[in-house]
Amino acid sequence: MSFSALNLDPKLLQAITDAGYSTPTPIQQQAIPAVLSGRDLMAAAQTGTGKTASFVLPILQQLMSQPVAHPRPVRALILTPTRELAAQVSEQVAKYSQHLQPKLKHLVVFGGVSINPQMQALRGGVDILTATPGRLLDLIGQNALKINQVQTLVLDEADRMLDMGFIHDIKKILALLPKQRQNLLFSATFSDDIKQFTNKLLHNPLSISVAPQNSTAEKVEQQVYQVAKGQKSATLIQLIAKNDWKQVLVFMATKHEANRLTDKLNEAGISAAAIHGNKSQNARTAALAGFKSNEIRVLVASDVAARGIDIAQLPYVVNFTLPRSPADYVHRIGRTGRAGMTGLAVSLVYPDEVSQLKQVEKLIGMKIPQGSITIDPTLQLNDKELTQRPPRPPRPQPKGPAGERAAPRQGAPRPARKPAAATGADGNTASRPAGRPGQPHGQRKPQGAGQNSPRPQQNRPAPARKPQGTSA
Repeated sequence: MSFSALNLDPKLLQAITDAGYSTPTPIQQQAIPAVLSGRDLMAAAQTGTGKTASFVLPILQQLMSQPVAHPRPVRALILTPTRELAAQVSEQVAKYSQHLQPKLKHLVVFGGVSINPQMQALRGGVDILTATPGRLLDLIGQNALKINQVQTLVLDEADRMLDMGFIHDIKKILALLPKQRQNLLFSATFSDDIKQFTNKLLHNPLSISVAPQNSTAEKVEQQVYQVAKGQKSATLIQLIAKNDWKQVLVFMATKHEANRLTDKLNEAGISAAAIHGNKSQNARTAALAGFKSNEIRVLVASDVAARGIDIAQLPYVVNFTLPRSPADYVHRIGRTGRAGMTGLAVSLVYPDEVSQLKQVEKLIGMKIPQGSITIDPTLQLNDKELTQRPPRPPRPQPKGPAGERAAPRQGAPRPARKPAAATGADGNTASRPAGRPGQPHGQRKPQGAGQNSPRPQQNRPAPARKPQGTSA
């Protein structure tokens, strides 16, 4: 079956040919006609099977046949969970719409960067908007755009979007959309909670599943290495160096551990970069660009940041730590073996993580083959350093009057205040505790008196004057 059999416009077919594709994938064969017919859609397909083109191509065909209004209202809204995935979808829209006349205006917006350029780009309107939920609501709150004329709504990676806590943002967005619209949900997996949510969102949807739920790609070879405690770093370095791996995507549990592992790899002579939520958007973009161009051999990522990494021939994926959810294992190894290519997915497992491994094997319905490796004794590495937090910088010392740092306070206690001498009415002196600074002697506030205590009487007689010559 060819793309021409899907009733796509010749200009779109030309863009598909320029991109190097000739035969639609199974998800594209089923989804494109359904979207062109105007039906709601819930499509489940493995990562890397062409989900993005499954909704981008029919949306472009629907919009190109409509007259262009000025200002342009948002007619197609595509929501994604991460910045990287939003950028990937934007690239696909630009690639497939390059031959269309008149041009369709498209924009991608996400957080982590200044909102002002995005507000300026929205002036005059856009036809297709790709956004992350949070930044979209920010722009709507700034009156930078309206979404009350959206014809098609796309939730890409819908399960991950809801798992990341975007459910409340999505509900706010849905309340601003017109009731009459087309809804498309694309994802690798659909849990029971996601299906319950989509039952309220979709209207008589067509369900498409091109692979069994939670299954892995057939052309992805899977291996697991059971390593001794503290030896994952050494095992990873030896696997990369011994097999001359290039373009290796490594998944870590935390952002801090991703940074520390990146430092270890660079110290071992293996170029690496980290990508996670604490990195600026410019740093994430630079790391991803260097990884795609083979300037960086290893990209160390968190689960969230890795969504949207689209490399057609990514050969290696390593689970440095197994995911908490076994379903995330399917998402992780789906980064390799894309578009019919082969790939290798390796998992490093400690003895106390075997139970997690068994949960993964139960989910995917197969036992993962085990590999063996002998650690080079010269690699003096210990994974405990990955979890150790860097020491906090010392607190700055206060500066003296001349700009110099003041000497630290000594720990010696202050000398006790000498008791003040008071003269009684008989002229004799008596030792008693001194009152508060500025408080006359003889008018000391009674102990235990609070704010509601009665004020001392104002006509209290003054203390007797000390006779001449009387010493304190």
